[in-house]
Amino acid sequence: MNAASTRIAWFALQSAIVGLAIAFVLTQFWPGDGTSEGRGAGGSGPTSYAPAVRRATPSVVNIYTRRLVTEQPFRVFSDPVLQRFTGVPAGPQRSRLQRILGAGVIVREDGYVLTNYHVVQGAGDILAELGDGRVTPARVVGTDRDTDLAVLKIDGEGFAAIPVAAAESLSVGDVVLAIGNPLGLGQTVTLGIVSATGRNQTSLSRYEDFIQTDAAINQGSSGGALVNSAGELVGINSALSEGGQGIGFAIPVRAALRVLEQIIANGHVVRGWIGAEYTDAALSASPLAEPVAGAQIALILPGGPADVAGLRQGDIIQTFDGQPIRDEADLRGRESGTQPGSTVVVTGRRGGAAIEVKVTLLDRGVAMQQS
Repeated sequence: MNAASTRIAWFALQSAIVGLAIAFVLTQFWPGDGTSEGRGAGGSGPTSYAPAVRRATPSVVNIYTRRLVTEQPFRVFSDPVLQRFTGVPAGPQRSRLQRILGAGVIVREDGYVLTNYHVVQGAGDILAELGDGRVTPARVVGTDRDTDLAVLKIDGEGFAAIPVAAAESLSVGDVVLAIGNPLGLGQTVTLGIVSATGRNQTSLSRYEDFIQTDAAINQGSSGGALVNSAGELVGINSALSEGGQGIGFAIPVRAALRVLEQIIANGHVVRGWIGAEYTDAALSASPLAEPVAGAQIALILPGGPADVAGLRQGDIIQTFDGQPIRDEADLRGRESGTQPGSTVVVTGRRGGAAIEVKVTLLDRGVAMQQS
């Protein structure tokens, strides 16, 4: 190879090396298409969730309520000798006005809003602050204490209804954003992932199927929106775990929308009920005994369906309408999904004997209103 050919080859090699170095620097500092809303390195995820936030936040409202609470003042002594008298009433009961902060989600253009029951429980005045800063009165259409949901209505038309995620689109590990009104500071967005789905042993409500997330849900964020990375609603923020950092819970959007539809149509949620309360059968079994599947009756409503059918406290229900029952959550789900007035066959155990009865379910919502 002559000198000229050698110089040309060396120049080409230098150019290639410089080009590779520039490409490496660009991929490190400007991943994807080079915009702040592009994809991350390797196309693994967005570097900004601003588009999702812009899409969802106009549908999230801040909720402010006031309610009158009555308190009994008690005498407290600092002297250790007198502390045994602490707790003695220190005068008549007195009332004060309590402010409750929360959030809600506009789910229909005609002004229907989903929030938590505990946000509006016992509230007198309810105000909703819209995303554009307008403040408008809101009224309670109906509540469902069993799922900690409430439906509000604000007057008007053409509101920004939040887009809803497709059914069964949520997976553990998905990025989610929680939008609410923490501590009354105003609309705030926090980021996390879906930590788990189907959580049903939190004792937060009667019917549980929670989304667990590590997106921060603070006091005042209750009733706000949990959205995916596209800004679509996947859940209604419900609670943070006491003493648990990075553990919050949201009600799945499909369950929340079913409650909304039934409250608008019926004034309450229609659920079948056998007229009994129960616990997991496994909890009452001896630690040395074989695990027991089913739900054990702990309390029976006098004159209710279970009572009329001949079920007794302590009975273990193992099948309901031909379907095996794993635990109390399973039984709650199956009975609530059965139309009131339906008659089903229930089988189980009473002591060492098998039992089989026919139970005609009633409407739990109506029964609770009458009790």
